[in-house]
Amino acid sequence: MSHTLNRPFRTSAAIAIITLLILAACSDKQAATSDKAASAQEGAETTTPSVLTVEVVSPTTLPWPQTIQANGTLAAWQEVIVSPETGGLRIAELLVDVGSRVKRGQVLARLADESLQNDLHKQQAVLAQAQASLNKATSNLRRYRMVETTGGLSAQSIEEAKINEATARASLASAKADLDAAELKLRQSRIVAPDDGLVSSRTGVLGNVVSAGTELFRLVRQGRIEWQGEVDARQLSAIRAGQRVSVTLPDGQAVDGRLRLVGPVLSTSTGRALVYVSLPTDSPAKVGMFGKGSIELPAQAAVTLPQTALVARDGRDYVYLVDKDSKVTSMVVTVGRRQQQRVEVVGGLAPNARVVTSGGAFLSDGAKVTVATSPSAAPAASGNSH
Repeated sequence: MSHTLNRPFRTSAAIAIITLLILAACSDKQAATSDKAASAQEGAETTTPSVLTVEVVSPTTLPWPQTIQANGTLAAWQEVIVSPETGGLRIAELLVDVGSRVKRGQVLARLADESLQNDLHKQQAVLAQAQASLNKATSNLRRYRMVETTGGLSAQSIEEAKINEATARASLASAKADLDAAELKLRQSRIVAPDDGLVSSRTGVLGNVVSAGTELFRLVRQGRIEWQGEVDARQLSAIRAGQRVSVTLPDGQAVDGRLRLVGPVLSTSTGRALVYVSLPTDSPAKVGMFGKGSIELPAQAAVTLPQTALVARDGRDYVYLVDKDSKVTSMVVTVGRRQQQRVEVVGGLAPNARVVTSGGAFLSDGAKVTVATSPSAAPAASGNSH
């Protein structure tokens, strides 16, 4: 009887134990699931997303020429003033204008020469008369000498014949000189260019009666224009004739020239000296322009970066460095010369620094970036894989 009563009790106890075990297992599974979800959420909270994909570059050392910057004006290498050598004549013709290129000996203007033609004809007649007088005196002297031995003429007569012949010869020489002067004045009525050049001004007026020495034209001799830059005493020691100079014109065009001469003295008012730079004759440079010159000195090594790596803020230049965790840090740099889209960085930058090449304006300290493989590095990587 007691065994019959204990059997239902044992069955109920077993069922209760099994139920408790199932509930405990479910509780452990839910706890594990909750812990995994919490871990995943915590990991998501600690991972910082990338704000920008960038390329990086290390500083490159290049041989760069040093330069001296200077300002100056463009002037004629030499100016030639063209004026008549004879005066009192009217300008009959002006044959060139401002901007004309002329050759040595080319006629630029013509003066009215009617009076000079008359003088020439007069002197030709005087010369002919003097020649006739000389011929007569020579003939008389010859006849006198033929009869001199016979005693038919006195010594005084023969002496007078000699004097007349000498006087006639001198008169002929004087007439020739006067004729040469008349021909010279006639030639001077043609105003010619003393050398090749470019007409920079024309002050002669058609019909005006000019005096000797009155300026009619002004030429840029041989069309050569030079830049005259001002440098201070400290820069003079590094400047030598023959150095290359790049002159930037007002419209932005750059003209290459060669330093022709360094001024031997400094201005007492400015403390600066002039350097003279010859420019090509076919350049767009014009006399009177203002230009900025860059004088190249011997090359020296320079640490350089692409200009796009610089970020200008608050009057200073920054670059962004990428660390091993792909986070960026800004760094103030001092820049020097600029050339061909690159800029010189003066000190403070490690040779192996990884510098963001562009897009720095969108970054801030501590931002995480994705470093992209540069296109130039891709072929090398591909080749190594083979």
